Order: sequence, then C-alpha cells, then structure tokens
Amino acid sequence: MRHTLYGVADVMSNPVVAVAPRAGFKEIVETLRKWKVSAVPVLEGDGRVIGVISEADLLDKEGFRDADPSRLEQMRHLDDLRKAGGVTARELMSVPAVTVREDATLAQAARTMALGGLKRLPVVDAAGMLREIVSRSDLLKVFLRSDDDIAEEVRTEVVEPLFRVSRENVLVTVVDGVVTLSGAIQDTALVPVAARMVRAVEGVVDVECDLVGPRAASMGLAPSEPRP
Repeated sequence: MRHTLYGVADVMSNPVVAVAPRAGFKEIVETLRKWKVSAVPVLEGDGRVIGVISEADLLDKEGFRDADPSRLEQMRHLDDLRKAGGVTARELMSVPAVTVREDATLAQAARTMALGGLKRLPVVDAAGMLREIVSRSDLLKVFLRSDDDIAEEVRTEVVEPLFRVSRENVLVTVVDGVVTLSGAIQDTALVPVAARMVRAVEGVVDVECDLVGPRAASMGLAPSEPRP
C-alpha cells in the first residue's frame, strides 16, 4: 500500500546559515542575531557538518564569568568550562553534530528533535554535506493539509484496501485533522489496524473509530449511511 509520505526535503525552507571552524565568538553571536536563529552548524571547508553551536553553548561564557567552581564542580562541568573559555567555533561547538538526512521522514526528524531538545536540525546528504536547515515549524507544515485531502487519502489508502468487502459501508469524516471512521464492517479485529494506519497518514491529528460488526449494525448501533 502506498501512503503519501512527506519527507524533510518536502518541508525545509530555511536559509542555509553556517559558520566556519575559525569563526570568532562575536561573529557567531552576530550571525545568530542577524538571521534570528538559535543555532548554526559548523562546516569544514568542503561543506561537511562537524558540529553545531547553539545559544546555550555561547551562554556558558556568561554563566561562568564570575564563578569560582570547586574541583568537583569542574569535573562535573568539564565541557561547559571548555566552552566558557572558547573563542572560536571549533572550541565552542557541540560534537558530534546532531543532523538528519535529507531523505528522512518527518517522524524521524521530529523524534530526533524531541530526544535532543532541539529547535533546528542541519539537513545533510549521504556524505554529511549540509543541504538545508529544518526547524520545528517546518515539521508542523504537514498539519496544514486540508481535511478533504486527508479524507481522500484515508479512503483510498486505508479503507479500500483494508475493508475490501465492507468498504462501501465505511464513512470517513475529517474535521480539523481529526479522522472519524464509522459504519459496519465484517471483521472488527481490523479496527486497531485501521486506527494505526490512519495515524500514519501525514497531517492526521487524531483518530476516532466508531466501526462495529454486522451484528451490532443489525441492532441499530451503527450508522447505515454509505460513504460519500
């Protein structure tokens, strides 16, 4: 079965902003301010991503300005102390760089962001070369799909192949991205399968299944209208 899969390449739209390893502290701060971004990748001369510098990395310099950490605290915050004393991108960047491939799905990119607590990800090709930047807002674009578009995909990619015998009895409605399946079907064991498949359709916010078996339908417990 073919779902319409939206990938990172379909939604990324941010300008490619990066710095070289030799870029100085103030240059990095100015780059973040000028482009209104919270992080930038650090590139080797060939365009390969070797690290990422975020606002948090730069704030270590301010955070440790007046500090006199004990030896134990120094051992606990070695990386932060290193960055606090850094003056170039190579010294300040977080490594290894957290990136996402340009052929990754939106779910994969969203999971990477969530696990790392990140707002932006460098998008790289198979060789690790920077191609684009994808942000949280980019990943949310898929939820701008129209209800009609989502409903049509659910009908053709989920209902028709899954409920071959009773597909004419299944009604698909979508309101603000919430999909409702209702009607009578021959095999109610397929209900959780249908719900899982519908959730996999890009742009679906939630799924409600009001599907019942033929016995329940005969007792008037399910709508009898055929799907439009």
